[in-house]
Amino acid sequence: MVLSVIHRYFPELSILQQQQFEQLEPLYREWNERINVVSRKDIDALAEHHILHSLAIAKFCRFAAGATILDVGTGGGFPGIPLAIFFPDCRFTLVDSIGKKIKVVQAISDAIGLKNVTALHLRCESLKQQFDFVVSRAVTDLPTFVSWVWPLIKIGAKQAAPNGIIYLKGGDLQVELAETVKKLPKNALPPEEFMISKWFDNEFFITKKLIYLAR
Repeated sequence: MVLSVIHRYFPELSILQQQQFEQLEPLYREWNERINVVSRKDIDALAEHHILHSLAIAKFCRFAAGATILDVGTGGGFPGIPLAIFFPDCRFTLVDSIGKKIKVVQAISDAIGLKNVTALHLRCESLKQQFDFVVSRAVTDLPTFVSWVWPLIKIGAKQAAPNGIIYLKGGDLQVELAETVKKLPKNALPPEEFMISKWFDNEFFITKKLIYLAR
């Protein structure tokens, strides 16, 4: 089920990537019985609502080999785990303040053989290193998120898009975007908004958006 959904939009997957994506649903179902990392009603829509949603970032930007990506508030591993499968030559650091969720992230990463994931139980504000990109799915309002992670982003570009924030969130974001602009340095570019429905035609994505802020 998962593979058929993903393969429709990403037909270039390797055999290993296909196998890894296919393992995600049974693993999340198993872990969800013990630790609720995906809502009970949403587990049946794992492929579209979580895995494919995470991969909207891969439609927007193809990370270059060696790029470093921080996933803040990863929860059960979204968008970090699907992206780590898709970009095996990049390094992903997945952080969450809830320890039991990081336990699931580590277990699933180990089970499918991901070698490019580091899972950490902490708040992002305590991190000292910098990353090429910070990604996340709606952990808080956008101005607050930017204030948390802006210092954690390296200035530069190794790929088509300059380093920055890639944030997944739905609904009307005009107020948040306007408030975000006020918090950015004067020379910073304003946030860009992309409708995920331009990449995926499932009706779940009609109101879903990708926000990009270049560092």
